[in-house]
Amino acid sequence: MSGQNNDQNNDQTAKDIENLVELFNRSDWDEMHLKTDDLEVFLSNDPNASINSLLAPAATTNAPMPQATGPTGEASAPSSADTGNSASDKTKVVSVPAGMVAVTALNLGTFYRAPKPGAAPYVEVGQQIDENTDVCLIEVMKLFTPVKAGTAGKVHAVCIDDGTMVEFGDLLVIIDPS
Repeated sequence: MSGQNNDQNNDQTAKDIENLVELFNRSDWDEMHLKTDDLEVFLSNDPNASINSLLAPAATTNAPMPQATGPTGEASAPSSADTGNSASDKTKVVSVPAGMVAVTALNLGTFYRAPKPGAAPYVEVGQQIDENTDVCLIEVMKLFTPVKAGTAGKVHAVCIDDGTMVEFGDLLVIIDPS
């Protein structure tokens, strides 16, 4: 019986990898590296790339990040990839006001505001939170990663629609730390 379970697990892993490759191919990414306890995947559009050429892992905190500024001097938010479903599924384009903290996606996946369908969202605009408050989940290959606020303050804006595909660095939530 255990041999049959291993075959089922291998089939599911193969399907998960196929889905991950499909997501990568639909994105505008150049490279992607995913590592779990049991699996490591490196995808690249550069034929000369290798897993050894990867830089140090990205920081896993949601500290304020430098933003490109536009002509008005306001920081402009990174844009998100289109999910391919319709124009209404695109990420809301928002600016991060001066003094506010941007919480960004730590990886690609699907953005969820609540821990499960029908549940209350993790945070609402105007809600007072601390640095350890979960603000959302990002799911990829049935792996759900909670995203913490990283700073105490009041939720100023939720910048992504529930169920939208996000990429690394996409703006998720804006927090007013004052």
